[in-house]
Amino acid sequence: MIGIPIGMLTANAYEWLMHRFVLHGLGKRKEDFWSFHWHEHHKNARKNEFFDKDYDTLPVTLNAQGKEAAALLVGGLLHLPLLPIAPFFVGTVWASGIHYYLVHKRSHQDPEWAKRHVPWHYDHHMGPDQNSNWCVTRPWMDHIMGTRKPYTGTPREAADLVKRAAKKQRKQALGDKKKASPKISVTNELASAV
Repeated sequence: MIGIPIGMLTANAYEWLMHRFVLHGLGKRKEDFWSFHWHEHHKNARKNEFFDKDYDTLPVTLNAQGKEAAALLVGGLLHLPLLPIAPFFVGTVWASGIHYYLVHKRSHQDPEWAKRHVPWHYDHHMGPDQNSNWCVTRPWMDHIMGTRKPYTGTPREAADLVKRAAKKQRKQALGDKKKASPKISVTNELASAV
């Protein structure tokens, strides 16, 4: 039974290490396999106020969600040889991988749910420092390693929300202005000149 808490801690440490050193380390280079995280997932989340449309499909494509699911599956399979000697540990690691996937998916489909249930993950994407708050399911390793930086519910977030709303309003007004401006066709100009 000691395998259960050890498995939970191992899974959380793995989550932290993979996110920090692989997804944000190797993944910052566009040509790297892991670049989907930074160049697709982070871009989608920042652009769409934490929502990522890739999580609305099944994880069978080569988008960020599909690659994430494949990495979790490989990670689970790597623990298979330990099953006969540490079944509780392996079972917990597998359950943690499934839990990670479900929590991560739901958080990017429902940003308000994420802000309430996994604010540290929301903080990772939407806060000013995207190189902190590495954990998704539980912030244990972020607290241990000193990388937990709260953003949700802070005065900084309130100010950023005001800025984002103003930017969105300006963008909408500009779009409305473009729609309302008369378009003169070349054909009309030529007809009136004749």
